[in-house]
Amino acid sequence: MKGIILAGGSATRLYPLTTVTSKQLLPLYDKPMIYYPLSMLMLAGIREILIISTPTDTPKFEGLLGHGEKFGIKLSYAVQEEPKGLGQAFIIGEEFIGDDSVAMVLGDNLFYGNGLGHMLRSAANNEGRATIFGYYVDNPSDFGVVEFNRDGIPVSIEEKPKKPKSNYAVTGMYFYDNRVVDFAKKLIPSERGEYEITDINRMYLELGDLDVQLMGRGFAWLDTGTVDALLDAANFVRTVEQFQGIIISAPEEIAYNMRWISKRKLLESAQMYGKSNYGEHLKRVASGKILYSKNVGERPYWGRDDDEDE
Repeated sequence: MKGIILAGGSATRLYPLTTVTSKQLLPLYDKPMIYYPLSMLMLAGIREILIISTPTDTPKFEGLLGHGEKFGIKLSYAVQEEPKGLGQAFIIGEEFIGDDSVAMVLGDNLFYGNGLGHMLRSAANNEGRATIFGYYVDNPSDFGVVEFNRDGIPVSIEEKPKKPKSNYAVTGMYFYDNRVVDFAKKLIPSERGEYEITDINRMYLELGDLDVQLMGRGFAWLDTGTVDALLDAANFVRTVEQFQGIIISAPEEIAYNMRWISKRKLLESAQMYGKSNYGEHLKRVASGKILYSKNVGERPYWGRDDDEDE
């Protein structure tokens, strides 16, 4: 499976913050915003990732992330000339996707919760189908909304309905088989002039090939589309990190525990970040002082206990 991070758009609701830089390059507490969606794809086990952004911002992402060597992954870049909807990402990324399945995450979304990695890897292994994630919200009219029958089976999905049929919003993370490219090519622009991801999800639903995983209690989903939402997300990260003494969404840490990079490579990154909390956290990871559990109910382990240079 390959991955796409859609990090385009002009983010006018964040002006003047985004007049000179991409929203996804803004700091979300202690790290660039794009580190969070990048971490989600890595947790799903995805190592080939395409970042789609504007003509102006694409070189900035490449300057920050390079081609992924320090994360043990391969990063590619593509330009979205105009923001014409989420569904356009699969057309832009057609050559990159090739014959593979693909996951897409929005560059301004933050996910957090125990067992999240297990949930993502299960979605990545859901062959021949599509998986999206539902989250209970108080303002469903602002999102794509999925309706369920009494058996919990999804029966309809609508984009920003005036009269929502449920309170379950579709989050900004999607897993598809290879058919998504052909489905995207069939899209007709909506009244907003956009190629809607909801229409793609509806195609899978009508075929009986759409799975909706609910993110219940213990999970957090935040987007950062407004100044208040950006501050809320930053405060959330700050609270968790300060109370638990860990770093949320550190790609180097994920890569190390996935055995994609060696301890030497991890320590090189820690050295690059200097005396920052982020750099000190990576040193603690390398020293084996942090206890991990990949899946709910799994016996925890003390990180890696080897020094191999992979």
